[in-house]
Amino acid sequence: MAAPLAPAAQTSETASPGQGGFDISQQPVIEGFRPKHKDESFKEKFMRKTKANPFVPIGCLGTAGVLMCGLRAFQQGKAQKSQALMRTRVLAQGFTVVALVVGATAAALKPKQ
Repeated sequence: MAAPLAPAAQTSETASPGQGGFDISQQPVIEGFRPKHKDESFKEKFMRKTKANPFVPIGCLGTAGVLMCGLRAFQQGKAQKSQALMRTRVLAQGFTVVALVVGATAAALKPKQ
């Protein structure tokens, strides 16, 4: 004969917010953390990040553009051109990664205000 099932434990999804559960409708409160840029729209954040490191979006757009041209050449059966564009895409991706690393390093070395 099977043993009776124990009642299911209350998970964080079903717990009420007052009982230590996690309420996904509220932002998490992290002790000691105060965001610098409150209530910032996507466009505002994008523009701020682009001004801080403009080469990353340039590299992303370049990579996407070369990829699209390479796929079009592949679809048209131009193997030589497609191969050259795929190699160029790898170079563009490398440029983007280097831009990310340089930007992150510059941000880390920038003195706090």
